[in-house]
Amino acid sequence: WWEVGSEPHSNNSGEGGLISYFSCYDSFYDAYKMVFPFQDSVQGYKSQNKFLNKEILELTILLRNAEARERSLEVKYVALEAKVCQVESKYLVLLQDLKNPVCSSSEQSPAREVISRLLEDALNNTDPTGHAVFKPHPVSEYDVFGFKTVPEEDDEEEKLVAKVRALDLPSLSPYPEVSVGVKWENYLSTMNRDMHKLINDFLPPSFQVWRWCVSYHTRKFRDSLAPNYYETLLGVARDKPNPASKQIELDLLRTLPNNKHYSSPGADGIQKLRNVLLAFSWRNPDIGYCQGLNRLAAIALLYLDQEDAFWCLITIVEVFMPQDYYTKTLLGSQVDQRVFKDLLSEKLPRLHAHFDLYKVDSSLITFNWFLVLFVDSVNSDLLFKIWDAFLYEGPKIIFRFALALFKYKEEEFLKLQDSMAIFKYLRYFTITILDWRKLMSIAFVDMNPFPLRQILNRRTFHLEKVRLELTELEAIRQTFLRERDTHTDAGALCSDDEEDN
Repeated sequence: WWEVGSEPHSNNSGEGGLISYFSCYDSFYDAYKMVFPFQDSVQGYKSQNKFLNKEILELTILLRNAEARERSLEVKYVALEAKVCQVESKYLVLLQDLKNPVCSSSEQSPAREVISRLLEDALNNTDPTGHAVFKPHPVSEYDVFGFKTVPEEDDEEEKLVAKVRALDLPSLSPYPEVSVGVKWENYLSTMNRDMHKLINDFLPPSFQVWRWCVSYHTRKFRDSLAPNYYETLLGVARDKPNPASKQIELDLLRTLPNNKHYSSPGADGIQKLRNVLLAFSWRNPDIGYCQGLNRLAAIALLYLDQEDAFWCLITIVEVFMPQDYYTKTLLGSQVDQRVFKDLLSEKLPRLHAHFDLYKVDSSLITFNWFLVLFVDSVNSDLLFKIWDAFLYEGPKIIFRFALALFKYKEEEFLKLQDSMAIFKYLRYFTITILDWRKLMSIAFVDMNPFPLRQILNRRTFHLEKVRLELTELEAIRQTFLRERDTHTDAGALCSDDEEDN
């Protein structure tokens, strides 16, 4: 210390040099104590500044792209406006010429020349910028999910609706996929977004939100199970006799015959579907297999791998739906149909009264909606939007969308004054609905308030009634069987002459 402290002081006063040193040291230390708390703040501001600079750069690029796109659209608009003026002038010339009588069909009139030019323009269908003008979209055989766009053996009216649906309508959406993708990415990483708003936006197929939802709802099962639980379960189901396997095999090709992934024995989805259903039947021996489970699993496999599709089926059957929904009695399904009729009478009283007037039982159609979550009832784009909301919020979504579908076409139903016409329209009206944004608005805005407590209370009320009815029906069935057996035994003891008499 002495040497260091006395080094800057070459005078003979060693003690004074040491004091001076420590005095400088104290001053430096005091200054350091004042600066030190701000070092983290400075570092934070540097990081923030770097981030903001990056944001500014990205926003600048986006702004330039938007400006370039706007200029391009302005050019296209001017070109289209000029094209419209040209076409209008040609039609005016044509109409003017048509005022004069035509003496001979073989005579070359100015009208014929104008018509030829109009036909030629229509076939060329391009503007001066090279963009297509009113060019129809080609209808592909399958959509992006593998569903056939136009059915082969259907009513002509339904086939026409399917052709309209097959047009590339999503391309008309003004909302770009990338921006919504960023929203989903931010939500899944920060968990601080409004999930309902994101679900109401277009969900790009590349984002595996389904997997996240399934994992969230089944974590209470999976945490207590081995990591290879699905593979172990599948191995057991394959090796041991399974009473459900025969019915599963019969239903594999009936599952989604209009989807290329399940349309033939060699299709890529058939074996996956078989595995998921076998594993599920072994996990749930009380259910085994119920018609409807195959469709649920098939839709899940269009988004998820086998194991996640298996857990998706678990989520639907064991977490979301009430008990006995997929058992032989379909008790839970019957109860939900009665709950839905109550809601229909409250939310859409005019339509409910209209159905009652013409003795139309809507459950003949809606029963399948609830059992398989609208599979084969709505177009594929709308189906996956419904499933997005369902996997996030649960079974209340089925009631919302079932009511929204009827609300969407309520006026069309009210115009029909015949029970057969109403029932025919019931069979296919859902596939005529293409505007999913309007349907979302009806489901989540027009149908409010929509408390879950109300549905649960109504389920409890109707459950007791249905159980009582089933008990009475079983008693009647047993009485009938006893009487039939008694009559059969008596008949066996009769002579031929007595039987003839």
